Amino acid sequence: MLFFHDDRHRLHFPQAELDGGQFVTPYERPSRVEYVLRRLQETGMRAAAPGALDMGPVRAVHAPDYLEFLETCWADWVASGARGEIIATSFPVRRMRQKPPRNIDGKVGYYSLAAETAITAGTWEAAQASCALAQSAQRAVAAGERAAFALCRPPGHHAASDLFGGYCFLNNAAVAAQMFRDDGAGRVAVLDIDFHHGNGTQDIFHRRGDVFFASIHGAPEDAFPYFLGYADETGEGAGAGANLNLPLPPGTPFGPWAEALDAALAAIRDFGAEALVVSLGTDAFKDDPISFFKLESADFAEAGRRIAGAGLPTVFVMEGGYAIEAVGINAVNVLQGFEEAAA
Repeated sequence: MLFFHDDRHRLHFPQAELDGGQFVTPYERPSRVEYVLRRLQETGMRAAAPGALDMGPVRAVHAPDYLEFLETCWADWVASGARGEIIATSFPVRRMRQKPPRNIDGKVGYYSLAAETAITAGTWEAAQASCALAQSAQRAVAAGERAAFALCRPPGHHAASDLFGGYCFLNNAAVAAQMFRDDGAGRVAVLDIDFHHGNGTQDIFHRRGDVFFASIHGAPEDAFPYFLGYADETGEGAGAGANLNLPLPPGTPFGPWAEALDAALAAIRDFGAEALVVSLGTDAFKDDPISFFKLESADFAEAGRRIAGAGLPTVFVMEGGYAIEAVGINAVNVLQGFEEAAA
């Protein structure tokens, strides 16, 4: 399988994350990519040079004012006299005005969904490079590859049309899905197997009937992002029926998780998808530090085999997975399982 990566992911490395009432080294860190890359090379996956970023499909899924914020926030932050990294400290919650302030500190809160995700001097460049990888993988599949893998960092599935958070800034999977639509696919599906609900992807496509979104994730009563991902969220307007959430409780092992995966794949088949984008998070792993499912490493290979059974041109986009030393094994197991079944 072709894969794409870019060393510019290292430009984004916040030094602190607020976790459990204290600042810790972020769980989403550059070494995650190094472990995946090493495993890709060990297993003989084929590296390909990524292409340039096309902002057209990015603008199709993200609001223009949000993109302007991402591009300019660091300069505005520095100009304000701030000396640390950008972290949101206030939010426009219930019964407050939903209006972006002029002050950069307020503006950060307006465009943020959580306070665990910091922005640094290199974040915008790293986010663009990450999105370019998803675009490169989509172009490869559109040109005839059965599947391709984008080793994206920062990840993307928590990034909504106008919000960053959950370590995400640009929604790489949504951009790849939009590109399939732009290339002429009548219907596209996004399958999110990250432990955390892909709230950003749901937000982007919730009122669209041309992209089906299915997510298997920790029940939002117990897991981030908490405020989206319930089973009764099935799409609105033109998107009614094109959203499938499959939340699962703490301690879920592979058996029930695999049943949810089969249900998602059956729904994707019934939808009539012509292309598939997989948000490939591996934090359903039993030893992940910020998740509560109980999948074994071998289970990820079986997941890949089942995804291949959909028979669709497929783009895999890296999302979460924070058991650092196992993230490469688990991610590549999905890809190898897919290749075995697709051969």
